[in-house]
Amino acid sequence: MPLIRKPPESRAATAPDPAAVLTALESGTEDERWAAARAALDLPDGVTALGTALVRERSARVREAIFTALVRAGTGESVELLLPLLRADDAQLRTGALDALRAMKSAVWPYVSTLLNDPDPDARVLACELARNLPGEEAARLLCGLLDVETEPNVCASAVEVLAEVGGADALPVLVRCAERFRGTAFLEFSIRIATDRIRSQSPQPRA
Repeated sequence: MPLIRKPPESRAATAPDPAAVLTALESGTEDERWAAARAALDLPDGVTALGTALVRERSARVREAIFTALVRAGTGESVELLLPLLRADDAQLRTGALDALRAMKSAVWPYVSTLLNDPDPDARVLACELARNLPGEEAARLLCGLLDVETEPNVCASAVEVLAEVGGADALPVLVRCAERFRGTAFLEFSIRIATDRIRSQSPQPRA
């Protein structure tokens, strides 16, 4: 008797019901909110819905799912929803937003320059962290520009730390000027010495 093969079961994914996803994201159980966060990207306004949900979400697990979804979207809209959270009172929310922005790399690049000029020193510190993901020459250019005008030692220290990793010989005069302006600020002088030594050790030496 010949074998009769069963037709393959249909594996076509059923499109999520937008209303059900949004309802679950807003008022479902933790498991339902977690699943909705993963499904929301399939909705036309999914990124906006995720941003709205994130600011009220208290479950670390669901927050992580929302951050992951926003990173997967990788759009300017995602970045603009996350940037205000760098000023959130909730430290975990701030950290999650910063980690997500770091992971988005090229989507964040157009916003780093604006952040480095933010009136809030804490935002400028975080912008220095985001500058690590820029191409080295661009990061060095922006951070050198910041150091020449920055008035907050903590912001300068953050910029110097990143410059120690990405800066070249062009950064050395900027570091000298910064050290002169903040003479007597011991922790910053120390950071500048470390960065200067590191950049000099990695920069090509002129031939005799």
